[in-house]
Amino acid sequence: MKLVLRLPERKEVEVKGDRPLKEILLELGLNPETVVVIRGEELLTPDERVGEGETLEVLSAISGG
Repeated sequence: MKLVLRLPERKEVEVKGDRPLKEILLELGLNPETVVVIRGEELLTPDERVGEGETLEVLSAISGG
């Protein structure tokens, strides 16, 4: 699957396998609690399984007040 990372610059990464999103994020050195992952227009949770042929967008979660 292809991951498009925007943290803060755009970078594309190819990842193999059908597995939980959390496992993939940790493998890439990303904390699942500090990023938002989008598939199309759907927001994904770290427990969701993702697989081959998918394109996901990973954005840094920003909070403020």
